[in-house]
Amino acid sequence: MLKLPRFKAAAVQASPEYLNATATAEKAASLVREAASNGARLVAFPEVFVPGYPYWNWITDPVTGSAWFEKLARESVLVPGPEIDIVRKAARDAECYVVLGVNERSPVSLGAIYNTLVFIGPDGALLGKHRKLVPTWAEKLTWTGGDGSSLKVYDTGIGPLGALACGENTNTLARFALLGQGELVHVASYISLPVAPPDYDMAEAIKLRAIAHSFEGKIFTIVSCSTVSEEIISAMEKVVPDARARLQRKSSAFSGIIGPDGRVVGEPLIDDEGIVYAEIDLGRCIQPKQMHDIVGHYNRFDIFDLRVNRRPLAPLGLADGEGDAAEQGFTPIPMRSE
Repeated sequence: MLKLPRFKAAAVQASPEYLNATATAEKAASLVREAASNGARLVAFPEVFVPGYPYWNWITDPVTGSAWFEKLARESVLVPGPEIDIVRKAARDAECYVVLGVNERSPVSLGAIYNTLVFIGPDGALLGKHRKLVPTWAEKLTWTGGDGSSLKVYDTGIGPLGALACGENTNTLARFALLGQGELVHVASYISLPVAPPDYDMAEAIKLRAIAHSFEGKIFTIVSCSTVSEEIISAMEKVVPDARARLQRKSSAFSGIIGPDGRVVGEPLIDDEGIVYAEIDLGRCIQPKQMHDIVGHYNRFDIFDLRVNRRPLAPLGLADGEGDAAEQGFTPIPMRSE
């Protein structure tokens, strides 16, 4: 008999300790412990929670923002690395899965930072990572794009788990690539973006994208979004004087959990810090898939053919193997005492 997992999921809506990787990792560990104490077996964090989002890209010019890129580069983390180990220990102690957004620095380049989602198991094991495929608009000033090698679904004790970062959740092919691998639990990590156009409701847009993925795939989506703290606003006021007015706009953050019928499960959070909880029963995915199963009977694979290049891309290929330079024995460039 097919037995499908039932568990409690937690979506964190919070701000980082801005541009302080160690302090933010410690905050994340504390939130993991809090969520697990309330019964959560999966804890999802916002996009680039460690050590925060490069808001300067949206409010100033590239030359002025360059100094802030350097601040972020110095506080970006290696995966694996000491900051990740702080959260891994919390996951192990709490016996829960964690999906954590980080700014990941390249082990071989001082100018390459990735928007990365880190998957951690309940034993503290590093399951893997996903690098955002395409930085969105102004984000190209900060992040390097990932490759298809990280477009994976992980077979876990809470079901097939996948994740995408922010705007990737509008990429139909990326989403289908996860669904086609059997994804039933999807983490969608976001940042609060108050600097959107005046007629754009960011919170509603986040919810809409999560509803679309859940309804199309007949799966559960856990949405985790960051908030804009007073610390962030004060930092960005050093960039432009009117930063406060730009970053205090309401309805800019949504965190919540969407069921396979496209409806919100439980009570979501808009703008305020906190943790959203909901009970996940993967058995609820069966009946909706009977109607529309786009990775099964409700498709025409004789007509449509999606191919995914899963080959890792690296600056060079070595005669003794291919892949990430860090995996080939390169010593990462030191940035802080590690």
